[in-house]
Amino acid sequence: MALRGRTAGELKGRQIASLLLLLVIFALGSQTVPLYSDWLWFQEIKLPSVFLTILTTKLLLAVTSGLAFAVLLYVNLLLASRFTATDVLLEVEDRFGLPSRLVIEPYFRRLLLPGALGLGVLSAFQAAGEWESYLRFANTLPFGVPDPIFQKDASFYVFRLPFLSFLYNWLMASLGLTFLLTTLTYLLYRGIQITARGPIIARLARTHLLVLGALLLLTKAFGFKLDTYQLLFSPRGLVFGAGYADINANLPALKFLMILAIFAAILCLAQITQRGWRLVLGGLGLLVAASVIGLALYPGFIQRFRVVPNEIVAESPYITHSIRFTRQAYGLDRIDEVEFPAEEKLTREDLRRNDLTIKNIRLWDHRPLLTTYGQLQEIRTYYKFVDVDNDRYQIDGEYRQVMLSAREMSYQHLPSRSWINEHLIFTHGYGAVLGPVNRITPEGLPEFLIKDIPPVSTGPIKVTRPEIYYGEVANDYVIVKTQAQELDYPSGDKNVYSTYAGKGGVPLDSSARKLLFAARFGTLKILLSSDLTAESRIMYHRQISERVRKAVPFLRFDRDPYLVISRDGRLSWIIDAYTVSDRYPYSEPIRGMGNYIRNSVKAVVDAYDGSLAFYMADPTDPVIRVYAQAFPGLFRPLDAMPADLKDRLRYPQGMFTIQAKLFSTYHMRDPQVFYNKEDLWSIPRKAMEGREAEMEPYYTIMRLPGEKKEEFILLLPFTPNKKDNMIAWLAARSDPPHYGKLIAYNFPKAKLVYGPRQIDARIDQDSFISQQLSLWSQRGSSVIRGSLLAIPIERSLLYVQPLYLAAEKGSLPELKRIIVAHGNDIAMEETLERALTQVFGGTARAPVASKAEAGGAQTAARDGSLKVLASRAYDHYARAQELLRQGNFAGYGEEVKRLESVLKELRARAGR
Repeated sequence: MALRGRTAGELKGRQIASLLLLLVIFALGSQTVPLYSDWLWFQEIKLPSVFLTILTTKLLLAVTSGLAFAVLLYVNLLLASRFTATDVLLEVEDRFGLPSRLVIEPYFRRLLLPGALGLGVLSAFQAAGEWESYLRFANTLPFGVPDPIFQKDASFYVFRLPFLSFLYNWLMASLGLTFLLTTLTYLLYRGIQITARGPIIARLARTHLLVLGALLLLTKAFGFKLDTYQLLFSPRGLVFGAGYADINANLPALKFLMILAIFAAILCLAQITQRGWRLVLGGLGLLVAASVIGLALYPGFIQRFRVVPNEIVAESPYITHSIRFTRQAYGLDRIDEVEFPAEEKLTREDLRRNDLTIKNIRLWDHRPLLTTYGQLQEIRTYYKFVDVDNDRYQIDGEYRQVMLSAREMSYQHLPSRSWINEHLIFTHGYGAVLGPVNRITPEGLPEFLIKDIPPVSTGPIKVTRPEIYYGEVANDYVIVKTQAQELDYPSGDKNVYSTYAGKGGVPLDSSARKLLFAARFGTLKILLSSDLTAESRIMYHRQISERVRKAVPFLRFDRDPYLVISRDGRLSWIIDAYTVSDRYPYSEPIRGMGNYIRNSVKAVVDAYDGSLAFYMADPTDPVIRVYAQAFPGLFRPLDAMPADLKDRLRYPQGMFTIQAKLFSTYHMRDPQVFYNKEDLWSIPRKAMEGREAEMEPYYTIMRLPGEKKEEFILLLPFTPNKKDNMIAWLAARSDPPHYGKLIAYNFPKAKLVYGPRQIDARIDQDSFISQQLSLWSQRGSSVIRGSLLAIPIERSLLYVQPLYLAAEKGSLPELKRIIVAHGNDIAMEETLERALTQVFGGTARAPVASKAEAGGAQTAARDGSLKVLASRAYDHYARAQELLRQGNFAGYGEEVKRLESVLKELRARAGR
C-alpha cells in the first residue's frame, strides 16, 4: 500500500511538473509570432542591428537573472531537504497536521527543479525589462558635472545608479523569497517543529537560515549605501533634492545604518556557534530602532527646530544647487538674456523697415483653418486633414511663412468598411494643401499655393509624389501590389487607380509569410485571399509616432510630427526626438517626463515608402552619445541630412513649452529672491472654447533686435505671477547658423507694458469693436476670436488678433476682421494693412502682399462691387459717433476725414 501510494504521488508530481513545463513553453512560444514579424519589419526599415541589440540584451539579462535565481533557489531548497534527512531523527509533534516526510518527499523531488525553473522564468521576464538601464550602465560616458554633495559625476546617477538599484532589488527579492521557501521546506521536512514549548530548530537548519539572514543583511547594507545617493532626488525639502535635514540628519543616519546592517550580519554568523537567538534579535532590534529614529524622528526634529525657524539661511546652499542643476538639465543655462525697452514709439517707417515681418504675421489660426481646409479641400468623406503645420519656404524670392496640411485617409469614414476596402483598395492618403499665413480671398477664405486632387500648384513648390502611405492616422496594416486595384485619387464621377511602386512593406512571398501575418493580425483572409501575389507587400506600423517609437523605443518623441515638401516634390515627415532621464541630481522634475531633456535627434519618415533616418542634432548630449555607442550606425550626423530637409528644421514646441515653464521660475538665480518668489513669472492665460488655458508658443518670421535679417522664430511672452502686464518674452531660433539658440528679452520692471489679457480686455471695452461683435452675433453668426499674437518689432510690441465668422448651423469660418493694438491705440479693419494704417497713419501700401491686401479701392474695382466701400463708410461713421460721445474730438475729426475719403471713393465708383 505504501509503495502504491508512493507511486501515485510520483505520478502526480510528474503531471504537475509537465504542466509547469508546458506553461513555460507556451509563455515563450506565444512571443514567436510578434517577435519574428518584428524582425521582418526591422529588416524592412534597414535597422536589424537595433532589433538584435535589444533582443540579445534582453536575453542576456533574462538568462543571467533567471538561471541565477533558479540555481539559488534550487540549491537552497535541495540543501534544506538533505539537511533534515540527516539532522532530524524524531518528529516531536505536529500541530499543523502536515503530511509525513515520506509522503512529501516524492512530490518535492519532482517539483523542485521545474518549480525553481518556473520561478526563474518570472525573474527572467522582470530582468529583461531592464535592458535599457543595462545598456546605459554598460556604455556610460561622463557629463563632466560633479554633484555638490558626493562629488560624483552626473553620469553615475543617470547611467549607473538605476541599474545598481535594480540589482539591489533583485538581490533582496531573490534572497527574501529563497529565505521564505527554505523556511517552509524546513517546516515540511520537520527541520523546524512548532511545539507547545516553542519552536524547535535542527542544528543544520538553524545554520542554513542564519547564513541566508546574514546575506540579506549584507544586501540591505548595500541598499543603505544606494539610499545615500538617492537623497539627491528627495522631494521632501523646500526644493527638489537633498535639503538641510537630508544632509545633516538622513545622510548620517543612512551611513550608520549601513554599518549597523553589516554588524547585524556578523552577529548572524556569530550566532551559529552560540545557543539561542540573543545576538540575532539584538542586532535586528538595533537596526529597526535606528531606522525609526534615524530616518523618521531625527530628521523631523531637525526640520522643525533647526530649519523652520531660519529656513532661508539653512536651505540657501541647497536652493543654489537646485537652481544650478535644474538650469543645466533643461538647457536653461544656455539662454541669453538681454534687455528689451518695450517702447511705444513704433512708426510707419519702422513697419516699412520690417516689411517681411509684417508680411508674415499669421492671420490664420490652426483650429479655424483646419475646419476651413476640411470644408474646402477634403474632396471626399474618407479624406481628412488631421493637423495644420507651420513652416517657411522661399516663394518667388521671398521668405514666407506658410500653413501646410496633409490629406490623409480616414478609415473610419470609408463608405464601406469591408476587409478588401480597408486593407487592399483604400491604402493611402493623397496630397496636401499649402497656403501663406496672411493671405485671404475677398470672401474671407484662405488662399492656396497648393490645392486640389491631383495637386495643383500656383507657385514654385510642387508635389510630385503625393501618395501618403505613412501618416498621422493609419489602420493596422495595408497590403499593396495585389490584384485588387488601389484607389489613387477620385476624379469627378470616376476613380483613378494605381499600383504601388515603392519598396515599403514586408514581402508576402510565401505561404509561411502569409500564415505568419494571418496569426499576427488575427485574420485568415491574409492567408486565403486570392488577390495576394508573390509581389505583394504588407505595410504595418504606418502611423508616424508609432513607427518611430517602435524603431527606437529608448527615445521620447514629440507629439506633433510635421509635413515637409522636399525640393524634388516628395512628402516627408519630420518628428523631434528627446533624450530624457529622471535621474539628474537636484533637478526639478516634470510629471510624466523626468528631470532632464535634450532635443538630440531629428527623425525623418518618407510618406511614400516609410523609410526612416535619425540625425543627431545635439552631439554634446551625453545620453545620445551613450545610445550611439550602444547602437553603432543608428544615428547619422546632422550634416548628412539633405539640405532641403535641413532647411525645414524648427525648434520643437514641446521642448520650448517645458523650458518656458521652468524658466518662469528658474530665471531667478539668487537664492534669496528664489525663496521669496519675488520675481516669479507666469505664462499668460487666454480664453479658449469657453475655458482658460495657457498661451501656446507660436512661430513667426521676424527680425530679432540687433539682427540684420528676418528668421523663423518660436516665441512666448511672460507676465509677472498673478498679474497681467508683460514682463519678458522668450524666443527660440530655428534658422542656421543660430538653430537652437534661446534668447530672453526682459522688459524694464518699472514700466507698464500691456500683456495679452490686458489687450483682450481693452478690445472688449472698445465700444466700436464690441458693437460690431454684438451685431454679428445677432445675425446668427458665431464670432471666433483668433490667437492674440504679440509681435516684437524694433524696440516695440505690436499686437494682432484675427476675427472669424462662422454660421451657427455651418462650419466654414471666414476671416472677416483684423484687430491691431499698439500702446493705447486699437483698430479693427478688414485687412491688416488698413488696421495698421488706422493705428500708425500714412498711406496704405501693400506690405502684406495678397489679393485682398492690395488695398480696398483695388479690391472694389476688381470685384466691381460697392458693398465693401459702403461697409467701410458705415464703420467710420459709427466709430466717429462713438468718439464724439466720448468727447474725443481729435479722434472724431480723424474718423470724419476717413469717412469723407471713403465717400469720395464711393461716389467715384458709382459714377463709373
